[in-house]
Amino acid sequence: MTMEINQPTHETENHRVARAAGVVGLATMLSRVFGFIRDVIVARFFGAGLATDAFFVAFRIPNLLRRLFAEGSLTIAFVPVFTEYLKTKSREDAFELARVAFTLLSVILVVISLAGVIFSPAIVTVMAPGFRATPDKYALTVLLTRIMFPYIFFISLVALCMGILNSLRHFATPALSPVILNLCMIGAALFLRDYFAEPILALAVGVMIGGLMQLAVQLPVLFKLGVVLRPSFHFGHTGVRRIGALMLPAAFGAAVYQINIFISTLLASFLPEGSVSFLYYADRIVELPLGIFGIAIGTAALPSFSEQVARGHYEEMKKTISFSLRLMLFITIPAMIGIIVLLEPIISVLFQRGQFDPRSAVLTAQALFWYTVGLWAFSTIRVVVAAFYALQDTKTPVRIAVVALIVNTVCSVALMFPMKHSGLALATSIASAVNVLTLGFLLRKRIGAFLDAAFWRSIARVTAASIVMWVAVTLTTHTLGWDVAAPFRHRFTVLAAGLAVGISVFAAAAFALRCPETTTLLSMIRRKLGRR
Repeated sequence: MTMEINQPTHETENHRVARAAGVVGLATMLSRVFGFIRDVIVARFFGAGLATDAFFVAFRIPNLLRRLFAEGSLTIAFVPVFTEYLKTKSREDAFELARVAFTLLSVILVVISLAGVIFSPAIVTVMAPGFRATPDKYALTVLLTRIMFPYIFFISLVALCMGILNSLRHFATPALSPVILNLCMIGAALFLRDYFAEPILALAVGVMIGGLMQLAVQLPVLFKLGVVLRPSFHFGHTGVRRIGALMLPAAFGAAVYQINIFISTLLASFLPEGSVSFLYYADRIVELPLGIFGIAIGTAALPSFSEQVARGHYEEMKKTISFSLRLMLFITIPAMIGIIVLLEPIISVLFQRGQFDPRSAVLTAQALFWYTVGLWAFSTIRVVVAAFYALQDTKTPVRIAVVALIVNTVCSVALMFPMKHSGLALATSIASAVNVLTLGFLLRKRIGAFLDAAFWRSIARVTAASIVMWVAVTLTTHTLGWDVAAPFRHRFTVLAAGLAVGISVFAAAAFALRCPETTTLLSMIRRKLGRR
């Protein structure tokens, strides 16, 4: 009898996660497209020189704070506590928590923004000490930093609004927020640059307008959902103290990730010229499926996990974890195999032009291979960590992240000389695997087994469909005759044909093998079309 009652709830929760992941994934894809357009326009009008160096360093400073304190810790600390208030107290109690958090955060951010503006010279000296040797570049970087530093005020409040909206199961508006920033920067580059003696200042203004607009579009949606963020100065609120306690270790975990990137870049600087660039371009490719699907499913799963924990429905939570991982790997496994079989065509078509010659394409493809080997770990960690956050445990992921950092450093030093830059990419994949497997083991000890029989059946079918796809794509590229030194038109044709065959064959094989995720996705599409 219990199973008959719980099953519809479980199915509904799975559909909610899948639907939310689709919304966030589509928005992320749009953001990446407009981000690419933004980069092209910036390169077109500002080139690569003193001014752009100053802008990128200045923009990196508030962006670093955004990763550490906004998206990196604020949202993931806020959602579980806010969801608990929604489910165990009244909505007004939850909204009062949101108002207190919004007010306190605003006060803190004003202080941080003013301090950043005042101490910009010292901050720039720490971030780019080499700029002191070029007074004009240093002065411009300081000015740009002072203009853009308050961006952290807007984007942190956006992160809080995102936590509120996601908890209320509204994902579209916060997910589209980065698109607004890109559009504002594009507009500033196109229409404002002639109004400044130093044209690059237009980009800084575009960033600030983008931050303001990102916040502005969240507020009407919150109001429509009944959340009015008027000032509330009850800073001793119990929920706010709990959010603060969760934020500190989460921010440290985000800092560990940034340290990881710094160490990899540092070690790559000891390798032959071009190694840093090979790793950078390969990472950009891996970030595409990871950003669109990995982050999307992790973002969509956190409110569901938090609600189930708040209600004490741990069995349902385990089923949702299993489903989220299945959905993640339904995308990740074929993406891994597709990237591996199309390594050189992908790199060659996207980057091989000008100074980026066929040799650079081959060396970048080598790094991409070893990054791709770890794509399953890069993606599934988002779901596993979200489960810990929902349990209001931010300390365990941090401890294991430190272990992974040590593993990455040791493996990098051991592999960087025999394998060059490929060794650093492999070390990153090994460390990520250690991270997710260790966290998975600890999560199992915490809540019990969560990988059910349906999970393993799904993985077996997805793997089989991916192998069929691998064979089909390999035959396609072999028949067309891949050559990294061929004209662009031929290289593009091979890549396009490989992608078309790969997607078609995988979809057909997954449907023929009755992969359960295809049924979920098709039923969602049918319901969507039925509403229209």
